[in-house]
Amino acid sequence: MRKNVKNTLIIASLYILFANQGHAFDIDMTVDDEIRKNYNPNQLINDVGKKDSALEKNMQAEPIYTNSDSNLPDLPSIVDKIQADTQKSVKQAYTKYTGGNIKVKARTSFNVVSLADISDMQRKGANVKFKTKGNTFGKNYTIPAGTEFQGYIIDSHRPQITCNGGLVAIRIDSMIYKNQKIPIVAYVTRANDKKIFFNKIKGKRTYLKTMWKNGNWGRVIFDKMLTTSVGLSKDKTTLVLMPFPLAYGTICLGANSILSPITAFFSKGEHISIPAGSNFRIKLLDEVMIN
Repeated sequence: MRKNVKNTLIIASLYILFANQGHAFDIDMTVDDEIRKNYNPNQLINDVGKKDSALEKNMQAEPIYTNSDSNLPDLPSIVDKIQADTQKSVKQAYTKYTGGNIKVKARTSFNVVSLADISDMQRKGANVKFKTKGNTFGKNYTIPAGTEFQGYIIDSHRPQITCNGGLVAIRIDSMIYKNQKIPIVAYVTRANDKKIFFNKIKGKRTYLKTMWKNGNWGRVIFDKMLTTSVGLSKDKTTLVLMPFPLAYGTICLGANSILSPITAFFSKGEHISIPAGSNFRIKLLDEVMIN
């Protein structure tokens, strides 16, 4: 009995399976028939060809960018901006100097103040600027207060051995007068209210000062030994020792007096450091023609 039921279930399952596969094949074939009915490969190739031709034509055409509204102005180009900036910079620059008919004599001096710090730490070629403190009057002309003088450092060095101080030498090569950059030849004759010789601003030479400072320890020992000798002389029992401290102090003082000039020779002088706003005097070496 059980065997008959089992066989019946197997037969029923196989029947259902084959029945479903038949429907599946029918569906697949139906879909294929629908695709074959509507599919036209020739039409697809023609459509693609038309699209490729149109695309190729657009790619060959030169791109043109225009405003959507024809009433709007054209956008400014980079060239226009560069030209505008150039014209602006030209207008802001100094007008070309063409000479003049009013003479400013050579050796004319101008009292000025520095517009930046000046020191022996600056390198050769560094720019310097000054401006006049007040009006400078001459025959048929007036150089107004605030007139700018420009120049550069022609020589400089830091303090050196042998107690040599720093050095700064300045040449003034232009004056800004009535918006004109006028070439001049001038030097500094006074710096920080101190007179300058040969246009050289020199740091203090400290040889004597350093020699005296280096010889200080010999004098200190001598004074100490002299005091000791005087103290020994007050007692009869120590009177015999009195010359020895004094002699030792004298030897130290003499040796120090000999060595201090030598050691001072290898010391350095003082730096030059002049703050902005310091007083200077500038003198023309050649005459200048102005309007």
